[in-house]
Amino acid sequence: MVSETKLREQMCLLAKSMFDRGLTAGSTGNISARTEDGGLLVSPTGTSFGRLDPAHLSRFDANGHQTGGHKPTKEMSLHQAFYDTRSTAGAVVHLHSCHSVALSLLPGADDDNFLPPLTPYSIMKLGKVKLLPFFMPGDTAMGNAVRGLAGKRSAVMLANHGPVVAGKDVEAACDAIEQLEDTARLALLTQGMAPRLLTAEQIKDVVTNFDVEWDT
Repeated sequence: MVSETKLREQMCLLAKSMFDRGLTAGSTGNISARTEDGGLLVSPTGTSFGRLDPAHLSRFDANGHQTGGHKPTKEMSLHQAFYDTRSTAGAVVHLHSCHSVALSLLPGADDDNFLPPLTPYSIMKLGKVKLLPFFMPGDTAMGNAVRGLAGKRSAVMLANHGPVVAGKDVEAACDAIEQLEDTARLALLTQGMAPRLLTAEQIKDVVTNFDVEWDT
């Protein structure tokens, strides 16, 4: 595990990279990561991914008590739900990325498997993405919905809102959520064009070869 100083810098660097490439805008999105002592670093409420300050990240100890930094994101319960139900979660990222949100607005989405199997990479990085219903921003019911999945999903899509992904570390979580957005973009680009999807056998091969959580 990296030192806390480096983790703070890494979180802000990755957040700015996503902001600069238009993956989230304004003061939307939030990011968190586990520290070496079992605590959490969390982006503050109302802050832009393009201007996060390593020194101002909200700091929580292993018992969930805030020990430093600014007031945390209002989506704290959403992040905590992943940490409490997935022992492998070392970081959580939530974006308001345009293409994934747009895809969640369309009829006919599979609630249990939100992304169509267009490439092997979304399967490898995300497994099945659960589409959750709309919740008011900051509603603790979002966290309850994630807890209801009992740790069986690393990624969810909040309808009309944005994706949330947990990863083993902050880099993995950011890579995975970018893959989710990229796959959603492909789905929109090929909407109504009868794209050639991966077959059930091809999906099975990807799941087996890359040890993907899938039959959950």
